[in-house]
Amino acid sequence: MGIKHIKVIGLLSLTYCVISLSAAGSHQKQSALTVVENNEQEEEKSEATVEDEQDSEDLEVFYPTDQWQTVRPGQAVPAGLHIRLNLQTGEKEAKIPDDEKESLSNMKYWKQGKRHGIMNTDAKSFTAQELKKALKKFKQETVPSADEEKLRKEKVKQVFRPIEEIKKEFKDLNMLIETDYEIIKKIVDKFNSSSSTLDEKIEALKNLEYYVHQVDNAQDLVSLGGFHLVINALNSTEPILKEHAAFVLGSAVSSNPKVQIEAVDGGALQKLLVLLATEQSVAIKKKALFALSSILRHFPYAQEKFLKMGGLQILGQLFQTKGMEQLRVRAVTLLYDLLMEKMLLHSTEADSKQMKEKISQYNQVNLLPVMLEQGWCTLISHLLTAPEHDTREKVLKTVDIIALSCKEEFNKDPVFNTTMFRLKSEYETLATAEHNAGEEDTYFMEILSTIENIMQQLNMVNSSSVFGLQ
Repeated sequence: MGIKHIKVIGLLSLTYCVISLSAAGSHQKQSALTVVENNEQEEEKSEATVEDEQDSEDLEVFYPTDQWQTVRPGQAVPAGLHIRLNLQTGEKEAKIPDDEKESLSNMKYWKQGKRHGIMNTDAKSFTAQELKKALKKFKQETVPSADEEKLRKEKVKQVFRPIEEIKKEFKDLNMLIETDYEIIKKIVDKFNSSSSTLDEKIEALKNLEYYVHQVDNAQDLVSLGGFHLVINALNSTEPILKEHAAFVLGSAVSSNPKVQIEAVDGGALQKLLVLLATEQSVAIKKKALFALSSILRHFPYAQEKFLKMGGLQILGQLFQTKGMEQLRVRAVTLLYDLLMEKMLLHSTEADSKQMKEKISQYNQVNLLPVMLEQGWCTLISHLLTAPEHDTREKVLKTVDIIALSCKEEFNKDPVFNTTMFRLKSEYETLATAEHNAGEEDTYFMEILSTIENIMQQLNMVNSSSVFGLQ
């Protein structure tokens, strides 16, 4: 039997072979073998077809049962059947194997014109017409009733929030999202409003102090006109407003050159010095000194104006007023910082036009000569009697950088000499204990080194090591 052709057509779940045999007298016609193979990648095909490439008689299908039946010439026989040749009749017979009766008995045979095929009804596959009917029925059966639909919506609401509610929250959220500029503008408007109460003005200043730590926000405060409102508040009749206004001013100008210029040009220096020179609470003077220090640091233009306004003399008055001990240390610390700025600047090379200009500006600030003239050598040395190590450290550092300039005053002052020897003995003991304890922190050793350096500059005693310490 010759094989004319083999053709593969997808079927969802059944693989079978259709064998067509025919004979006419002594002349045997060429037979055709058609293999219809299941292809899982083509599950969308619902039926197997054998297109007409033979005579019409070849398209007749053999319907197997569990009994032997004669296979007529030309009939297509499904694969998997038991086939035998009946020696008595000479005919070919076929039936479903006993172990495959259940699966093959569910095969559905169809024929349409010259097209025919076999479909396994056990598999989830259908003809085109069957699919249409099934889908139509599916649509009819899946339409929920009104009560079912209502129940479904209730369950959905329990799991998911309504879109309207979500949109509303996003809208409210967007309303709350404001830039710092917009927030500062609202705060300034609130502070400047004549209808605002004292508490509301205080709250506005507190909020401003929080925002102006950022450089851009401080500059926005200037552009909005709020900075000058803060400066003018230093003249308020309400002490609490003076205190908070000075705090905002100090935070805004800190490390912010543009705002420092606005502060000086806006009269802030004069108003702050008035607060320090007149009778005010310690809280107000503390905030005023903070604002003054922030304006002066790294700003020689402001330092020069400070000296011309008698600012150093006003700071000296703090040493004559009771209850100002803490402010005195802060004043000395400020002077130390200003002196160190100039010293460090002169120790660097003027390798650019900008650096040369900066050195020129600092040369206009004669802070140390004015300090010597106004008796700051004695004022500073008297702070060495303070019991706190932190205070002593700050004062000693200042004394160290002015020691040569104040050498005559220091050597004439018996209190200073006595205090220095006492401090040297005390910190030798503390530094030795610190060393013996193996502490990595050399805090007391550093203070002792400063004391020895001062005494060496003043020729009070030669610098010596303490138990091998330097």
